[in-house]
Amino acid sequence: MIGLGLRQLQDALNRKADSIQKEFISLSERIDELGRLMLEAEDEDRQRLRDDQKALREEQQGLAEEINIWRDRARSVTQQPGTASLRRVLDELLELEEEMIKSAIEHAIYLLDAPEDELAALDIQPQRVQMTSVQRLLERARTEYDFRGSDTSVRLREAITFANRPGMAQDEETLAEIEAAMQDSDPLVREVAILTTAQLHRFRAIRVADLDVVHESVLYLSRMTHPSVIPILIEILENPRTGFIIEEGETIESNNDRSRMVALLRLVEWHTADAKAAIQARQFDRDGHIVKASDRALELFPGPWSGPLKGTGSLEKNS
Repeated sequence: MIGLGLRQLQDALNRKADSIQKEFISLSERIDELGRLMLEAEDEDRQRLRDDQKALREEQQGLAEEINIWRDRARSVTQQPGTASLRRVLDELLELEEEMIKSAIEHAIYLLDAPEDELAALDIQPQRVQMTSVQRLLERARTEYDFRGSDTSVRLREAITFANRPGMAQDEETLAEIEAAMQDSDPLVREVAILTTAQLHRFRAIRVADLDVVHESVLYLSRMTHPSVIPILIEILENPRTGFIIEEGETIESNNDRSRMVALLRLVEWHTADAKAAIQARQFDRDGHIVKASDRALELFPGPWSGPLKGTGSLEKNS
């Protein structure tokens, strides 16, 4: 029972981190907007806009550190070696007086202290096996009529819904479980797993503030050989944004240009008309490396892009 209580607490802590991350992303958008305004501003206004941008960056730095703290707290509750250390962690969390997580902490403490007969009463009907979110999704893919039809859009819609559920994309166990299901023997279950995996990594690539996590997901998407990743790679390429990285223990503001470059190079290999259009649009990108790579790709392949390049391995299976 305490394991379930700790998992619920971990979810609550991750939701707290998610709420701060939304503030971080909102600040990123405001910083980018100020950057655009500076390009058009008169000299006397430019310094004021620069000062406003600096203040927002400092505020964003604080949010980045706060996100890391809450993620660390979420991990720590399930990694304690014994009851005494777990109790110390729970007491420290309770002292924060954070309303969003208070009830989950109190429930975990109750389960930790409750006598066995009380816990047995809570678990009086144990015959129903608890399924994970991924298991429920895959069971629907095996049995429900809509999932078993020829319309791929139904499976894609369910994958998007699953990936956008609060905390789902940040749950490493969920991600590992759905990635493993991409090898399922049932082709429709396998497709649901592939589509859902792609959408979970899309969420990370587009919305997570930690740019190291972002880059790992973009690299994963670049290794996938299902055409559903093409619009995701295009979305990544078309959306420059700021975030943070950790260097020598310090939280540093950075951007997603290295991840965008990975997306661009993989789109060249996919070699579809949509991929070409996206790369053509990057010839005026803010990042000079992206511009140079776009120009080079279009110079090497000036004709129609009608499918994966030969020599790109398993991509050829989708041509």
